[in-house]
Amino acid sequence: MKEGFVQIDSLSIPSDFQHVHHVESLIDNICNRLNVKEDYYGNVLIAVTEAVNNAILHGNNSDPNLNVDLFVGDKETDFCFSVKDNGLGFDHTAIADPTAPENIEKENGRGIFLMRSLAEEVEFLDNGRNVNIYFSK
Repeated sequence: MKEGFVQIDSLSIPSDFQHVHHVESLIDNICNRLNVKEDYYGNVLIAVTEAVNNAILHGNNSDPNLNVDLFVGDKETDFCFSVKDNGLGFDHTAIADPTAPENIEKENGRGIFLMRSLAEEVEFLDNGRNVNIYFSK
């Protein structure tokens, strides 16, 4: 997380999709605690759960022995979800544009595009093993 953010919550779940509901509960709780505008809630829910799904599937290869860790940071006008996995990482700059004609009909490859479209900023660290997703309140 960038400087100025104070960690206010965290969660660790096994890399199993049946645990994603805990992430959704955390998002609900944080949005309520921080009085996030209702119009922003859907963006937060979709972007963060997409990051967690990517961490489970691509980062940790759905290995339930590996965890996905979430941290929540708060600042006066902004907040951030940080999602970390234990994978090998990836080059986020090499992701194909899902809006390009040759990719339109592909079933996968829209997650990072969605995150970037729904958040104020998306930051990849540690070779892609850590994604910070920033939102305005």
